[in-house]
Amino acid sequence: MNILKILAQNKILQHILFWCLSYYYLLHLFSAEDIKSIDLIYTAVYHFPLMAGVYLNLYLLIPWLLSRKRYVLYAVLLGITVILSALLTAFIFGKAIDYLLPGYYFISYYELADLAQFSIVYIGLTTLITLSRAWFKLLESENYQVRAQKKKKDAELLFLKTQINPHFLFNSLNSIYSLALKKDAQTPAVLLKLAEVMRYMTYETNEEHVLLEKEIQYIRNYIELQKLRAGSNAHILFEMNGEPGAQRISPFILIVFIENGFKHGIQGGINDTFIDIRIDLSGNELILTVANNIGAVDETENDDFRGLGLNNVKKRLELLYFQKHELTIRNDGERFNVQLKLDLSNPLTFNPYV
Repeated sequence: MNILKILAQNKILQHILFWCLSYYYLLHLFSAEDIKSIDLIYTAVYHFPLMAGVYLNLYLLIPWLLSRKRYVLYAVLLGITVILSALLTAFIFGKAIDYLLPGYYFISYYELADLAQFSIVYIGLTTLITLSRAWFKLLESENYQVRAQKKKKDAELLFLKTQINPHFLFNSLNSIYSLALKKDAQTPAVLLKLAEVMRYMTYETNEEHVLLEKEIQYIRNYIELQKLRAGSNAHILFEMNGEPGAQRISPFILIVFIENGFKHGIQGGINDTFIDIRIDLSGNELILTVANNIGAVDETENDDFRGLGLNNVKKRLELLYFQKHELTIRNDGERFNVQLKLDLSNPLTFNPYV
């Protein structure tokens, strides 16, 4: 443990060091030329009234008045303390010192106003140091709260992400299982597409944000996988406007709405089903629009499972894009429409109230 660390943790050592430095400074200030024994005694005695004022302020006025926001009373009593400290110094060197140390002849170098200035400096410095330490502690406390909040957010996002991955995997495996039962020749191609998608999900989405270009490619692969499964009866349209460039986005934010469209539209089991997917990019704004007809819901799945993805993505939007997203969902019984607007300008924005 180094000296600075020991000093930072020990208030007694801090006080001793402060008064030693003060003694050294005032000793050279009071000494005309060579330091004599009378100078050593004079400097030591001079510190007593200063120390009385400092510790009265430090252990009585600050904790009992300043800390309780009684500022006016604190200011009044602080001024009285300064005056009393100066008067005590004048009394010691004017009267009491001759009785305490009769072997020495002391002369007060300073007028009462000068003595008051010394008291103001020392006692005022005590207040400034105390306020500075309180301010740093407040900053440290706020930083700790921010770090704790960030850890909480990361833990919740990780939990939500672990729920999203199985949700997608279960749906895809169900689709492949259906193809396999039919001995469909496209089954190997679907498996390869799924492998590409799972590779992205497993190895490239460990960070909080990924390149938008990669996320869109992941969406393209997913749609191609669904096209192979859906067949000719389904009308699937994907339109992309704008270039992603270097924009970044939280992974799996968009896919849940697209997956939901396929789940309740294409898998509905009715003829002439459709799903229209459109992504528009303009500057920092991304708009995802998904429209699909509503088919018959697979009764083998419970409502909680079907709603898992949408519930998760709503929570993640609140965490990652607080006040930077707008989600609109419309359901008229025949057609389901989703529009998500995202501001990608600051991907680190998070909800401070979560």
